[in-house]
Amino acid sequence: MKVTAIIPSAGKGKRMGHTVPKHFLRLEDKPILAYTLEAFEKCSEVDYVLIVVRSGEEEYCLNEVVEKYTFNKVLRIVIGGEKRQDSVYNGIKELDHDTDIVVVHDGVRPFVSPGLISETVKLAMYEDGVVAALPVKDTIKEVTGEGVIKSTPHREFLWYAQTPQTFKKRVLEEAFIRAYNEGFYGTDESSLIERMGGKVKIIEGSPENIKITTKEDLLQAEIILRMRKRREG
Repeated sequence: MKVTAIIPSAGKGKRMGHTVPKHFLRLEDKPILAYTLEAFEKCSEVDYVLIVVRSGEEEYCLNEVVEKYTFNKVLRIVIGGEKRQDSVYNGIKELDHDTDIVVVHDGVRPFVSPGLISETVKLAMYEDGVVAALPVKDTIKEVTGEGVIKSTPHREFLWYAQTPQTFKKRVLEEAFIRAYNEGFYGTDESSLIERMGGKVKIIEGSPENIKITTKEDLLQAEIILRMRKRREG
């Protein structure tokens, strides 16, 4: 079985307020993206990695991340698209024909564990897809465009979606093709599978598996990193 990870890192990072793309921002001693790739390098279930970046970032990514930190699993660097869905699809089109399982993971979720990645891969062998997620703790309100509450969903059925999101390659390809044919854009890969009737299972993620998109997230990431170093050392 051949498993390839697609790491979308083509976001503009406007909310971060930096001129440097958020995946290249340094978290203590190295770029955020390097921490993410480290987890996939250590995960024995993953054979190859494709990194998706914005046009013009390929050389920097290769020199300052892939080669500098010796990530041997990186197969190629792919140019991203206008939206996340476009970027992931560009990665899908670059997959080798004999790929069986595809793991999609945000480049700016640097604290994913190799164990969680492995769990999603193993479960995806038996399902159309697997999504790491956390159960919702707060009460959620559905509101109208005017800010009036419409309903209060039962929170025991609500989860915060994370990545990795892991799928059979043929299912993921079909979902993307259908979405583009019908002009549909989803907020994550799972939503494309769901709308065509696929079965996607939830696996519990980690509170540390945060997505760094704001300055506040970066501060939280620094705290998580310090806590991890204390635990390990």
